[in-house]
Amino acid sequence: MEYIYAALILHNAEKDVTEQGITSVLDAAGVDVDEARVKALVAALDGVDIESAISQAAVAPVAAPAGAAEAAPAAEAAPAEEAEEEKKEEKKEEEEEAGMAGLGALFG
Repeated sequence: MEYIYAALILHNAEKDVTEQGITSVLDAAGVDVDEARVKALVAALDGVDIESAISQAAVAPVAAPAGAAEAAPAAEAAPAEEAEEEKKEEKKEEEEEAGMAGLGALFG
């Protein structure tokens, strides 16, 4: 990831994204530089409009994690279950209040 960041720093500083530039940025950050990775990155970025790639990435839809699709029905079911439980609790409270009112009449 640090190699990509180095390329972005160079691009943001309006410098050419070169092997020497990336190596310099990584050296300054204290990263042990792998020259093969630097060469691969520079080759991969050759001819790429970085500004365009950044703007496309900023508006690209984010893929949901694999488990999110399975979790969605469970998340929808949870409010329904909660509502059911609330209704049961309210009913119990009403029954208890009615029972207490009856006891009050005995000692009233």
